[in-house]
Amino acid sequence: MPPIVIKLGGSLYNTPELTLWLKALVSYSSQQAIVIVPGGGPFADLVRDAQKLHNFDDKAAHHMAIVAMKQFGLLLMSLEAQCTTFSIDNNNLSGLSVWLPEDSLLGETDIKQCWSISSDSLALWLANSISARQLLLIKRINSSSRSIKNLSEDGIIDAGFSHLFSQQPIITKIIQDQHHHLLAEKISDNNLKLST
Repeated sequence: MPPIVIKLGGSLYNTPELTLWLKALVSYSSQQAIVIVPGGGPFADLVRDAQKLHNFDDKAAHHMAIVAMKQFGLLLMSLEAQCTTFSIDNNNLSGLSVWLPEDSLLGETDIKQCWSISSDSLALWLANSISARQLLLIKRINSSSRSIKNLSEDGIIDAGFSHLFSQQPIITKIIQDQHHHLLAEKISDNNLKLST
């Protein structure tokens, strides 16, 4: 069975939900391979602050934000011993793994190097690259919208997501951070699917 890609938002960094999600994902990964895409969290916020202070270009900021995702990913792996490092070349996925984005991502021509592309869009790109079963975005939100356009306008998902999704749509759902105990139910609930 193809894996599920789950983007674990950096907004969970200093919440109790972070470890609760990791426990839920470990449990579910016994029956379904899961690849976690880490958000940037406070590490990406530092990049934004540094860019304001030093006025460097978005290309450098994008590269630094990818490193921020990797930092958060390493944190996740340190919190949950059952997490392994995901490799895009591994066709025999099982259990729970974490994607630590590599610099080679900078060579992908369909990924713009700017702030309109964040870990949301990178999770979508990865899900399509490995033919994932579906993509789940775990976020601290309070929105019932299923429209990618509206979610982007409200700043809930990044501005580049809609364009990537229109090129290669995949079953995508947003799950609120407090619904970790409903993971299996949310994965099977087709009413949660996002649309353009």
